[in-house]
Amino acid sequence: MPNEKTSLLEQKVLAYIREKKLVSPGEKVLVAVSGGADSVCLLYVLEGLKQELGIDLHIAHMNHRLRGRDAEADARYVAGLAKRLGILATVESRDVKVYQEQHRLSLEEAAREVRYDFLSSVAKEAGARKVAVGHTADDHIETLLMHLIRGSGMNGLRGLKPATNLKVSGGSLTVIRPLLCLSRQEAVAYCRARGLKPHLDISNLSVEPLRNKVRHNLIPELKKYNSQISQALLRLSRTSADDLDFIDAEARRLMNSVLKVSKDSVVIEKKSFLVLYPALQRRLLRLSIESLLGSLKDIEAGHIEDIIEALDKPAGRAIGLPFGLCFTIEYDRYVLAPESISLCPLPVLAGEKELKIPGRTKFCGWEIDVAMVTPSQFKKEGGEANDFSACFDFASVGRKLTVRHRLPGDRFQPLGMAQPKKLNVFMIGARIPRKWRPRVPIICSGDDILWVVGYRIDERYKVRPDTDKVLRLEFKRT
Repeated sequence: MPNEKTSLLEQKVLAYIREKKLVSPGEKVLVAVSGGADSVCLLYVLEGLKQELGIDLHIAHMNHRLRGRDAEADARYVAGLAKRLGILATVESRDVKVYQEQHRLSLEEAAREVRYDFLSSVAKEAGARKVAVGHTADDHIETLLMHLIRGSGMNGLRGLKPATNLKVSGGSLTVIRPLLCLSRQEAVAYCRARGLKPHLDISNLSVEPLRNKVRHNLIPELKKYNSQISQALLRLSRTSADDLDFIDAEARRLMNSVLKVSKDSVVIEKKSFLVLYPALQRRLLRLSIESLLGSLKDIEAGHIEDIIEALDKPAGRAIGLPFGLCFTIEYDRYVLAPESISLCPLPVLAGEKELKIPGRTKFCGWEIDVAMVTPSQFKKEGGEANDFSACFDFASVGRKLTVRHRLPGDRFQPLGMAQPKKLNVFMIGARIPRKWRPRVPIICSGDDILWVVGYRIDERYKVRPDTDKVLRLEFKRT
C-alpha cells in the first residue's frame, strides 16, 4: 500500500510529467516492464497516477531469449503484476541472437533494435501513442558518459531526453521517460516500501558491456575525485541542453536563407554558410543530414568535424558519410546528396602518362605543371598552396614521374605516418566516396606512390631541412 514516502515520490514524478508535457489526458500509454526495479517502479507510479493524468495503461514485456529460465521467470513475474493490477499485457519473446547474426550487430545493438520494434508493434496494436520506459537519472548520467567516451560531441551532452521520437521499422515511436527525475536508488526504495520484489537481471552485474563498465567502474572512480559528480554531470547536461536548444532555434531560423532542401539533396550556399559561427554550421549540417536520412543514427561528431575541416578546401573535394551520403565541395556551394546522384567533379582517368620535368602535361581533363623551386622559395610560399599542389624533395623522387589511376594492391606511407598503408584503406579513412576513388589521380615514381592528389603526399618524399632542390606539382582542370 502507498505510504507518505511513496506518495511524495509519485507527486515528484507527476510534477515532472506535467513540466515536460509527457502525456495528455485521454491517451493510452504502453509501459515497458522488464521486471527490474526501475520498470516495476515506473509501472506502479503510473498506475497510481493514471486517474489524475487521465491516461490508460497497457503493459509490454519481451523475452530476449538470452537468459534461459531466468528470462522465462521474468516474463511470468510481469504477467503476474499485470493480473494483480488488472492491466492488459502483451508478453512475448523474440530471438535476439538470430537477429544479431542476420544484421551483423553487437548484441547490445541487436537487443535494442528488436526491443523497440517489438514495443512499436505492441503500441500500434494496443492503440497507444507513447511508450514509457523506466530510465532514471542514473541511466541518464551513464548515457552522457558513454557519449563522451565515444566522442559524440556537444550534442551527446544532452544524454537521455524526457521524450524521444525514434525511427523504427514501419514508422516512428515516441518514447517517454517519466523517471528521469529519480535516482535508481529512489526507484529501488519505492519498490521496497511498496512490498514489491523486482527481479534482478544478473547480466547487469557483468562488466562486459560498455554501460556496465561505466556503471560499475568509471562512476565509482570519478566519485573518488568528486563525491558530487552525478549532480555535476546533471547540471552539465541541463545547461548544454539549454544551449543546444538556442542553437537549434537559430539554425532553423536560418535554414531557408542558407539551405535549399529537396527530397534527394541539400544545397548549401557557400558564402552565406562560411560567415556563420561554427556552432550554427554544425547544427545546420546535422539538420541537413537528418532531412535526407530521417535520423542521425551512426552520424558521429567525427563526421561533422571532417566536413567542418574541409569547408575551405578547393572545389572537387568530397567527404563520404554513412548510408552512402556524400558532402561535395563545389565552387560556390556545398552539396549533400547520396553518392548515386552526386556528380563527381573529377574526370575519368584512363591509362598512364609520364610527366614533363619541368613542363606542362595534359592528362584526362587535367593540366599538370611541374616546376623546380629553391628551398627559400618553398619556405616563402608556405609549402603546399592547396590540395591540388604539392612539393617534394627532388633528389628523392627521381627524374621520371607518371600519373595514373589507382591499382589493386597500391600502398603508400601517408605524410606523418611511420608505416605504409594500403591505398584503399587510406581512401576509406579519408572518407573519399567509393565511386570517386578510381578518379583520384596518383603520382608515382616507378612503383612508389608520391602523392594521392587532393589528399596526401608520401612521408618518404617530403621536403626536408636538408633538401637542395624542391619539385613542385600543381593540378588544374582543363
